[in-house]
Amino acid sequence: MDLGLTNKHALILAASKGLGKASALALAREGALVTIAARTQTDLEQTANEIRAETGATVIPIATDVTNLVQLEALFETAGSIDILVNNAGGPPFAPFESFSDAQWHNALELNFMSVIRATRLALPAMKQARHGRIVNLLSLSVKSVLNNSILSTASRLGVVGMAKLLADEVAPLGITVNNIATGIILTDRVRHMNMEHMAETIPARRLGQPDELGALVAFLASEQAAYITGATIPIDGGLNRAIL
Repeated sequence: MDLGLTNKHALILAASKGLGKASALALAREGALVTIAARTQTDLEQTANEIRAETGATVIPIATDVTNLVQLEALFETAGSIDILVNNAGGPPFAPFESFSDAQWHNALELNFMSVIRATRLALPAMKQARHGRIVNLLSLSVKSVLNNSILSTASRLGVVGMAKLLADEVAPLGITVNNIATGIILTDRVRHMNMEHMAETIPARRLGQPDELGALVAFLASEQAAYITGATIPIDGGLNRAIL
């Protein structure tokens, strides 16, 4: 299936590793021109070289802290017009509610909520002018089902779900879609370091997800074929979420 992504310009945040890297690789495989951002330039350069070697795609690495508005503005100025934005960021720490200070709450909101708001706001003008665009927010399964001690992540990312639903209504007439992906346990290096492989026993599919599977969903939501999907929060979790709605 041709997803119609050849020469589309994609910007993927937190893309030097993990889910962001998988998203960038999937889009590059489909012929997109890819800009990747993360905090560490050396990690970005390594990832860019790996994606170029596998796909032959144009990959531009730009070091950016997604919690820093000045750096985000510079990223968009350098990257130029974006057709596809993949919002992504690492997660805050896990602990009970009373463990966290005001500063930790502010940090979580900057990382997982305000970064999405700011990047989306910066991407929209060019998308509106083109009357076409795809915004995909990588979130956690905690927006679909309770995950113990994930209060910082859940609270901040549920804010993204609400924002995306309302924004989708506003920009749908302009050919722009806004969707969320609620990621389950995907076998990234972070998951390996946390020794979470045993969690496969709790998943109906009896295995962890592969990064390529997440990347494939991102690529589809960025495609022409997904033009009628907007305002959705789509789980990719092997059936782990047991909620009916």
